[in-house]
Amino acid sequence: MSLTDRDPAREPDRDRERGRERDRAVRAAVARGLVGPDQPVAGLLDVDGARRSAAELRAAFEEFVAPGTPVLHAFAVKAASLVPVLRLLAREGLGCEVASPGELALARAAGVPAARTVLDSPAKTPAELREALALGIAVNADNPEELARLDALMAAAPSAAPLGLRVNPQIGGGTIGAMSTATDTSKFGIALRDEGAREWVVRAFLDRPWLTRLHAHVGSQGMPLELMAAGVLATFELAEEINAKAGRRQIDTLDIGGGLPVNFSSDAVTPTYRTYVALLHSLVPGLFSGRYGLVTEFGRSLLAKHGTILARVEYAKSAGGRPIAVTHAGAQVATRTVFVPDAWPLRVAAYDAEGRPKTGEPVAQDVAGPCCFAGDLVAENRPLPRLESGDHAALLDTGAYYFSTHFAYNSLPRPGIYGYAADPDGTLRFATVRTPQTLEELTAESGAAHTDALDGLGER
Repeated sequence: MSLTDRDPAREPDRDRERGRERDRAVRAAVARGLVGPDQPVAGLLDVDGARRSAAELRAAFEEFVAPGTPVLHAFAVKAASLVPVLRLLAREGLGCEVASPGELALARAAGVPAARTVLDSPAKTPAELREALALGIAVNADNPEELARLDALMAAAPSAAPLGLRVNPQIGGGTIGAMSTATDTSKFGIALRDEGAREWVVRAFLDRPWLTRLHAHVGSQGMPLELMAAGVLATFELAEEINAKAGRRQIDTLDIGGGLPVNFSSDAVTPTYRTYVALLHSLVPGLFSGRYGLVTEFGRSLLAKHGTILARVEYAKSAGGRPIAVTHAGAQVATRTVFVPDAWPLRVAAYDAEGRPKTGEPVAQDVAGPCCFAGDLVAENRPLPRLESGDHAALLDTGAYYFSTHFAYNSLPRPGIYGYAADPDGTLRFATVRTPQTLEELTAESGAAHTDALDGLGER
């Protein structure tokens, strides 16, 4: 059976197996001391699961795209800005989509070639643009002022780097406003439905033979697939219009950006890449005809289901008759969940002191983090086997964003992150992705080298 020939009848078995693998990883992590009194929180990444997701992404497009069509799956680095993870995905055939100088540095450190790197950011500096052009990295300009900067840079030092323009098809938002990039007033790209904007975009391409890519980013968490596909269709139709008016194939690549939403309510992987690509094929068949190279920018959907944040329960208490488990995983690792819980709810699994799944009658309880503010809760009034001191709480589906997007509130150190995979004999092995931040490193990061710097300023 190929990766694209998924049998729906077998999906529940796969879901249960994912849960069993996670349980094994938690117990092994506790046994090895990756989480314990001295290191009370850590991230665990299922490496084989990440490889499977990358393979399923590639297979979904290979099934529908015309043979010989260049396709670059550029992983959105913001989803997991960790060099070993970028290297892992690069070895699975993925490139990198970067949105800052730091993300570009991480991609380069991971060995991702310039030819497999795409720079997207709404605030690129002249220095960033100059570096990208010199390296041959693909750049998608966000706005007219940035395009004018590229005009000047290309006139001064012509580059063979692939250059494109980002447009906003303004097809609407999803259920999470902050994640919706194709609303009428989105900060990203050229708003295509604004008065005169479409004509301006067409002229921008006709005046610049070196502008050869068109980019739109519609998908993200909370976006229905049909809306995502409508954004791709609008982008495709604009490319066809530009090429027709140019009288040649000026636009040769479509960057259809945007990520697939993730199911955070169970172990089931839904929607699948194949579901999305099949929808695109039915709505925009010309996208797969071979007339255009393709770039994708998936992030969350590649890694979210393969990550677990495991935290020790430091104290168990109660307030107002409700039990509270005070753990070491809160806003510093689950920032979105703590501050916007309705949009970013997480499943929590209960494990005992040895890392075994807890049993017993579920009890409605709060699962709190270590941050010093009352709202630092990753779950509120959640039915779980009652958590006690020394137990462990696991935040599920946290392989994307949660691992690497640390919130430094209360100067809590960044936790260690460990990848795991099973040997042929079934033994789980772990590898360090990121070592736990030490207090010395945290202090240095907070200006310890300049302790006396302010003494000489101001009144004496």
